[in-house]
Amino acid sequence: MSDSSHIHRNERDIDSPYNGSGDDADGLADVRSRIRAAAEAVRSTTPMAQSFTNFVTINLVANAQLAAGGTAAMSFLPDDVIDTAAIAGADYVNVGTLLPFYKDALPRIARAFHKSGHKWVLDPVAAGIGSTRTEILRSFRAAPPTVVRGNASEIIALATMWGLIAPDDATRPAGVESVDEVDAAVDAARRLARFLAASAPNGGAAVAVSGAVDLVTDGDVVYRLPGGSAMMTKITGAGCSLGGVTAVYLAVADPLTAALAATALYNRAGEIAETRSHGPGSFQVAFLDALWNVTADEVASSPIQVS
Repeated sequence: MSDSSHIHRNERDIDSPYNGSGDDADGLADVRSRIRAAAEAVRSTTPMAQSFTNFVTINLVANAQLAAGGTAAMSFLPDDVIDTAAIAGADYVNVGTLLPFYKDALPRIARAFHKSGHKWVLDPVAAGIGSTRTEILRSFRAAPPTVVRGNASEIIALATMWGLIAPDDATRPAGVESVDEVDAAVDAARRLARFLAASAPNGGAAVAVSGAVDLVTDGDVVYRLPGGSAMMTKITGAGCSLGGVTAVYLAVADPLTAALAATALYNRAGEIAETRSHGPGSFQVAFLDALWNVTADEVASSPIQVS
């Protein structure tokens, strides 16, 4: 997400702008078509994606959802969230900056989503830190989300606490920052996506891992999306708002397409914003403008690598 210099050279690279070669062989032609359709659907239908999110970044999450073409609704009351989910295309849950009542509220919300088959995105912020956060995240195993989006360390920590991979003493949380490279989370991401898919009503799920080169998988195919801007690490809430925008796309598309489209949109918007800004403050403004102005064709033609 942040540094486009770390492209994996052991895979086929697709230069930006997209050159079209090899799509049929890699199955990317259909993927790009679905990404384009999702981006067009978001713009034409302005789907609602409700968020129970980190109050430090809630403003950017809502503004990013609006700029991407969706409609935002934010709440911290369980009954409010559950009732509003009936008219929302998807929901977003972020476990950053916890308050005491979250320990009861979030499992209750997850159970309601699971019972109704409602689609939702989880951002397991700082997974592995604190007993309260761990208890909340462990509870989601019985009522799992449709999409998980996080950094490599968060994905590894979540897969570990759900018993999907063996504990690794070398992996440790570092607040909201990752101490692991995206490549270290490939196995965890695939196992997590397969677990989510097995629990989903329609068998669809995805995991997105943000990093120097972003990774998205449905548990079978692994996609890598180079691009973005290092400036995205200098504003609060870039990852949080990506989760919210992923929920906007999930309201109109299957989980894999939603995760790919949202990630591609963020990478393109980040690149544009970096050229038009002079620091973190102007970058955030330019980023929201870019989210608004990036076209469906530009999102769909983003560089993608298949492994």
